[in-house]
Amino acid sequence: MKVDESTVRNIARLARIKVDDTQARTLEGELNGILQWVEQLNEVDTEGVEPMTCVTDMRAKMRKDEVTDGGYPEDIVKNAPEHTGTFFVVPKVVE
Repeated sequence: MKVDESTVRNIARLARIKVDDTQARTLEGELNGILQWVEQLNEVDTEGVEPMTCVTDMRAKMRKDEVTDGGYPEDIVKNAPEHTGTFFVVPKVVE
């Protein structure tokens, strides 16, 4: 895949980034370099390799899934600009 200047400008427009002519040419080269590297990765033989999320064999610590209120509602609202009891007070947004 090859990126041209019009594609760079389209990406910049979608990202709402202002790009001048010099930056567009620079980004074109950088994006093409990244895509060439990705194409090199596609050449690697991964047949028989298990997908992994981490390079070390780790298991996440599991805990019982319980619904709680945290046990400290006063501490939670302590830094709120305004609260009533253990509830946050917010401005009315619907008339």
